[in-house]
Amino acid sequence: MSIKNTILIVGGAGFIGSNFVHYYADLHKDSKIIVFDALTYAGNLKNLESVKDKIVFVKGDIANKQDVENVFQKYQPDFVVNFAAETHVDRSILGPEIFLETNVKGTQILLEAAKKYEITKYLQVSTDEVYGDLGDTTGTYFTEKTPIAPNCPYAASKAAADLFVLSYFETYKLPVVITRCTNNYGPYQYPEKLIPFFLMKAMNNEKLPMYGDGKNIRDWLYVKDHCRAIEMVLHKGKIGDVYNIGGHNEKTNLEITKLLLDKLGKSHDLITYVTDRQAHDRRYAMDASKIEKELGWTPEYTFEEWIDGTIDWYMNNEDWIRSCKK
Repeated sequence: MSIKNTILIVGGAGFIGSNFVHYYADLHKDSKIIVFDALTYAGNLKNLESVKDKIVFVKGDIANKQDVENVFQKYQPDFVVNFAAETHVDRSILGPEIFLETNVKGTQILLEAAKKYEITKYLQVSTDEVYGDLGDTTGTYFTEKTPIAPNCPYAASKAAADLFVLSYFETYKLPVVITRCTNNYGPYQYPEKLIPFFLMKAMNNEKLPMYGDGKNIRDWLYVKDHCRAIEMVLHKGKIGDVYNIGGHNEKTNLEITKLLLDKLGKSHDLITYVTDRQAHDRRYAMDASKIEKELGWTPEYTFEEWIDGTIDWYMNNEDWIRSCKK
């Protein structure tokens, strides 16, 4: 069913954001889609090239009040989905300030505009990292009731943003929802994250720097499954609630790396072990039973099938890779 309203997709030129733009434009053909993005290093207009005739693109920074005011005033959005964030943990350790600026201040500015223009619903895209670390335990999972306990500056900034979102619901009755997801993989992911980063290096026969023993565990979800979950929460989720999104696909970083090398026919000797990252959480895993029971969402894409498609996409899109390097 098409939603005949205007949606503002913030951070829509990034990895997950651009995939959501593609998904939403295909599903809601009568909706007006405004994409708002600062086009920092991880934002790329090439990600939106095939849907450019279906959207309106506005360049702007969520941490700039005037930029945000301008886009809200001009387009009067009914729905807001906020993907905009600095997300790379290593960068947050080296320079936390920009994470505070974009992820916390930027979110608060968006919330204030959403309140002023009386939007229908605001969705904050968050992360499993706000919950902290499950350690070496197995069979335990983050639920929506798990206390927030971030361990790195990136996760702390996302946790702070989530708390601002919930505070606007409690204080101002702003209609908000939050989604928290596991690691995503798929097309258009900037090659600083594990899968595209190691793919690029392996394709060039370069060493793959593996933190610690490589046994840190993450739950992996194909990005299109994430986009489907976000759309469902946006239009069907309960206002004021948090929804965990998980892939039921836990793998160690070492398993992922060896799999990539095997797919490319490369030697495992390319793996080189380096000093572990500071505050490197051991394991994340989500209990996604709430979204499954309330909204009927479950992952449709299997890792075994779609990791091949992901590898093929990067190998066949050298122009896109070159645009990232620029």
